[in-house]
Amino acid sequence: MQIPKHTFLITGGCSGLGKVTSFQLAEQGANIIVADLNVKACKKLAGDFKNRFLCLPTDVTDPTSIKNALFKSIEYFGEIHGLINCAGILVSERMIKRDGELFNLALFRQCLEVNLTGTFNMIRQSSPIMAKNRPNTDSERGVIVNTSSIAAYEGQVGQAAYAASKAGIIGMTLPIARELSTLGIRVMTIAPGVFATPLFTEFSEEKLNQLEQQIPFPPRLGKSSEFATLVQHIIENPMLNGETIRLDGALRLS
Repeated sequence: MQIPKHTFLITGGCSGLGKVTSFQLAEQGANIIVADLNVKACKKLAGDFKNRFLCLPTDVTDPTSIKNALFKSIEYFGEIHGLINCAGILVSERMIKRDGELFNLALFRQCLEVNLTGTFNMIRQSSPIMAKNRPNTDSERGVIVNTSSIAAYEGQVGQAAYAASKAGIIGMTLPIARELSTLGIRVMTIAPGVFATPLFTEFSEEKLNQLEQQIPFPPRLGKSSEFATLVQHIIENPMLNGETIRLDGALRLS
């Protein structure tokens, strides 16, 4: 799929991986819809792309909020050609804490609701819209890129909720890709390693240094621009479908 003059909706597009991806696609000539709860931050992003940058307050856990965002997107741009799911939260908590208190079940549910159900909800409601697009020469009508994590494969202590939510995204990638293939919509997932994003701000400098030392090459945190570049390649390469790509510098967490 070509990027110029096509419209892409990015959840969590006000910070981290989503923010940089929004800018990169906009610089390539795309129309961008940023669906995020942080409305103030969203409006600051438009910059030189004001007529091609739409900011919509969106709660991915609320089907009505998603429906309203999609309606406004179509009203403004007419079509949606791609969905990039970057909205997510990091929950870190032990099953049994030192004081004997158990893992907060509400936190577990919240993590799955935002990361997994939110991703599914966005796909569920946006795919019928993309299915109405005019197919290109490859009979392609849309593309979906989800964000998982290497925690889905090698979750660390305290990451039970986060790892479960990200593993769920990987697990549903292929079946959804198979289903939507009849409509000309591709579905891909990226599983980033340790990236320099606000999601990891709660990690101490010492912890981040330890993680960097485990990365074979390059021995550093990932850059959001490297994630955005992979998103761009997925959009432009029609043979990428139904797969999860690890983006981690060969990091395998012990």
